[in-house]
Amino acid sequence: MAKIALLGIGTVGGGVAELLCSNAAQIAAGAGEKLELKYIMCSRAHPDNPFADKIVYDFSVIENDEEISVVAECIGGVGAAYEYVKRALLAGKNVVSSNKELIAERGMELLAIAAQKNVRLLFEASVGGGIPIIRPLTQCLAANRVDEIYGILNGTTNYILTQMFQCEQSFDTALREAQRLGYAESDPTADIEGLDAGRKICILADICFGRNVPPEKIRIRGITGITAADAVLAGRLGFTVKLLGRAKRMENRLTVYVSPHMIGEDKLLSGISGVMNGICVKGNAVGECLFYGAGAGRLPTASAVVADLIDAVRHVSDGKDPRWVEGANDLLADSDELPCRWYVRAKAGAAALERVFGGTAVTENVYSAIITQEMPRSELEDLCAGLGVEAVWPVLE
Repeated sequence: MAKIALLGIGTVGGGVAELLCSNAAQIAAGAGEKLELKYIMCSRAHPDNPFADKIVYDFSVIENDEEISVVAECIGGVGAAYEYVKRALLAGKNVVSSNKELIAERGMELLAIAAQKNVRLLFEASVGGGIPIIRPLTQCLAANRVDEIYGILNGTTNYILTQMFQCEQSFDTALREAQRLGYAESDPTADIEGLDAGRKICILADICFGRNVPPEKIRIRGITGITAADAVLAGRLGFTVKLLGRAKRMENRLTVYVSPHMIGEDKLLSGISGVMNGICVKGNAVGECLFYGAGAGRLPTASAVVADLIDAVRHVSDGKDPRWVEGANDLLADSDELPCRWYVRAKAGAAALERVFGGTAVTENVYSAIITQEMPRSELEDLCAGLGVEAVWPVLE
């Protein structure tokens, strides 16, 4: 019997505890032995919780218990979570984490410690919630050179944009509805400003390209500049708008960024709506693959955590666990230098946009919009001077 310790009993941690009980027989069959939840570490008492008898308040209890073979970290953040995960690894315990912030910022260091101690640090749930993506990248697609990975990595922003584009809601109304339904936090900054998606695309870039991509070094643009007019204009141009995290090879460098993108109706991601996520991987052998599903939530995320627990208990280590190393100082190319077509919304009339960019513009109230020819953003901004441009987003090709 394998003894498990759980850090945190919130949304994800509570789901992990629930799954370990409700699916105990199936989990035991997959792991080759029964998994027993021995401890749950919390910062305060939860007397009404069904697992209250397992709660401890001092990590040393877990750290020094030789029966504990795997620690599941579901706290979030980089403060206490970083300390506990590092101590668990140094104590020779396998660790499973759903913490995208921790893995994005400290993953390279923690994976090196895991390798040194011959234990595993698994984090399938840190990107995509219940969508399998990390294990497929390191195993099923291991024969490929990944040239690009991009996707809808945040369910909150996808829900807001769906409400704006399909239900004609304003940004503020859609955000309030997302908060009412529990899809958005009372402080939604990390979601709507793209920070959450930024951490996730950095993890995916780390895995795909083997070099560390710090979140603070990538360009991030959120969805706060998207308006109801854009929903109409984009539709008339034959596009929808999605917030994407994107990582792409550019010769010997990488470009990694987060931005709203114009997506044509023929693209795999265009029909993904609501809180669902979708991740596209372009491999030089397999072509383009789409991974789709629930990107967050209590049980979808807990499902990925428990799957990692099963792997850790089996200790199936074939050398394919994710690893990455420090990148060169000039590894990252500015995403604004990536040549692409652009969506431009401006107060200038359609004729003025057509005169500057060519093509056909569309108009809604005081705004006009057009899709430009391919060019880097620096060149585009020179052309936009004097047009009253208020929004510029790349087109996903």
